[in-house]
Amino acid sequence: MTNPSILPCPLPAHMGATVSEGGVTFTVFSRNGERVLLCLFDETGDTEIARLPLPCRSGDIHHGFLPGAGAGLRYGLRVEGPWQPEQGHRFDPSKLLVDPYATLLDRAFLWDPQLARHGQETADLVPRCIVAGRPSPHPEEGRLEGSGSEPPRLIYELAVRSFTMRHPAVPERLRGTLAALMEPAIVAHLHRLGAGHVELMPIAAWMDERHLPPLGLANAWGYNPVNFFAPDPRLAPGGGADLRRLCGAYARAGIGVILDVVLNHTAESDEYGATIGLRGLDNAVYYRHAADDPGRLVNDTGCGHTVALDRAPVVRMAMDALRHWRSLGVAGFRFDLGTVMGRTETGFSQDAPLFAAILQDPDLSRSILIAEPWDIGPGGYQLGHFPAPFAEWNGRYRDDVRRFWRGDAGMAGALATRLSGSSDLFAIRHRGPNASVNFLAAHDGFTLTDLVSYAAKHNEANGEENRDGDNDSHSWNNGIEGASPDPAVTEARNRDIRALLATLFLSRGIPMLTAGDEFGRTQHGNNNAYAQDNAGFWLDWERADDALIGFVAALAKLRREHPLLTADSFLTGAGEPPDALWLKPDGSRIGDGDWNGLDAFCLLLNGRDESLLVAVNRGREGVPLALAGEGWEKLLTSADGVGSELPVRSVSLWRLPRPS
Repeated sequence: MTNPSILPCPLPAHMGATVSEGGVTFTVFSRNGERVLLCLFDETGDTEIARLPLPCRSGDIHHGFLPGAGAGLRYGLRVEGPWQPEQGHRFDPSKLLVDPYATLLDRAFLWDPQLARHGQETADLVPRCIVAGRPSPHPEEGRLEGSGSEPPRLIYELAVRSFTMRHPAVPERLRGTLAALMEPAIVAHLHRLGAGHVELMPIAAWMDERHLPPLGLANAWGYNPVNFFAPDPRLAPGGGADLRRLCGAYARAGIGVILDVVLNHTAESDEYGATIGLRGLDNAVYYRHAADDPGRLVNDTGCGHTVALDRAPVVRMAMDALRHWRSLGVAGFRFDLGTVMGRTETGFSQDAPLFAAILQDPDLSRSILIAEPWDIGPGGYQLGHFPAPFAEWNGRYRDDVRRFWRGDAGMAGALATRLSGSSDLFAIRHRGPNASVNFLAAHDGFTLTDLVSYAAKHNEANGEENRDGDNDSHSWNNGIEGASPDPAVTEARNRDIRALLATLFLSRGIPMLTAGDEFGRTQHGNNNAYAQDNAGFWLDWERADDALIGFVAALAKLRREHPLLTADSFLTGAGEPPDALWLKPDGSRIGDGDWNGLDAFCLLLNGRDESLLVAVNRGREGVPLALAGEGWEKLLTSADGVGSELPVRSVSLWRLPRPS
């Protein structure tokens, strides 16, 4: 552009940069900023060619029209305003800022200390925003039938880089990108497992935490976003178009895509962190500050600050981001540290502004919505308290199942509650078992293999002297800490893994499996591998346990074929015959006072066409099963046994057809 000039315009309908006839409108929120500057760059992004104040202000919205501009224009923002940290104002026009509404960036973010130094120019360090063209209508193939309010049958959680970097069937040029996930071998693996939805760990542009580069480490998970709209260029060099292609391809394969989104914090961190986006636009509005100290950031996230998701402009930004991702074809969202979504000045509320906005939206309210129901703030654990139709990561399920199989006393009753859908958590608010996302292991914590191989965390590789990560993972090592050549130890661990997996898939609720747990992935005892983006922690496909993959596939098939296992209703014990009975292996009923001493028990489910018997034995000896008599068919057992015996450390499923 030659001698660009920006013109006044009416208040635009949309925030960010919008291509219209004859040019581009730019719209930026800043309540306390005095002037917003639009910085234009040449086609390479290397040279700033103009710095233009947005000429109009309508309330807190700064806007202007740049004639002759179009898609592909590279730009950034600067904001002039008071530098009054004690009042929460941190305006610094020496800082080039990323437009929070940018949907395309020209490069990845890299941490540099200058990003945090007041008065230091940062144009050489900050990626350029790229004006995107007008979005095309959503392709029909990008919408998966049933991907709205229908619950997933199996969620498969994966990190794009870790999942693809060592996969032998993925071309090297595609490894680490969304495109790699469309390779035939990847899709075939998902089909074999019966995964109905893939949950992508965050793909929005992120930056390493400032302590990682000096340690030679890098963020491997993406939970440190800079922008809520733009895919990270490392994962999606083509921007949103790459995600659209993936969603379309997966929809045709019968798989939905769920995005893990981080709306609770950004990479700007605490008061010593970077100024690259929201902090420079209006720190006092975008982030929550202490009521009695406007200069002190509230840190309910453990990441240095908390996004103020109860304020109108912030709610609008979050809603616009979710709508943007939906327009690219995603089926729904998993919300990191979801309790922040419901935080107001008086605490957590189901009626918080962001919840209200989502639930009244005709599209978002019908998408898949999954909350991680905790943060580290006061009253941060809100499991069971999210409004319908949200589902929730059920950390109680994870912990109770682990503790039962570890051998903790008095856990049989807790396991029975989790096996039957966690009515104690969800029934009171008229939600069924599908409000519970059941999992044994997730990205955060031990892998399933490490869960039964390490009694304690081993996070030394993170450079924090093993101080980071959960100190009580309810794990066990089967006699030896870590890798062992002893066949007896290996056999015991494999037995436990299969029992855990069978428990997961035979529980009511939505099962979630983290990529690699179906074939024995390890993180070498590290239960906080967020900083391990390297070959030692990427999934090792060459050593995948194919037999274990087959076992998981068989479990998923059983869920599809037997609706009694997946019904979205809690058990009552009523009816004739009763919908469910809790029984001892000898066939006698379990009384209220019997649970504490049980190592083995059975759940009898009665339906119209069949009865199913789920039999559990965590003991070190086999147990005779009198229930599985004539006419009963053994559908699955997690360990080999003799006849109708419940094998050592096992879960079994039996079926009895009902006469028509």
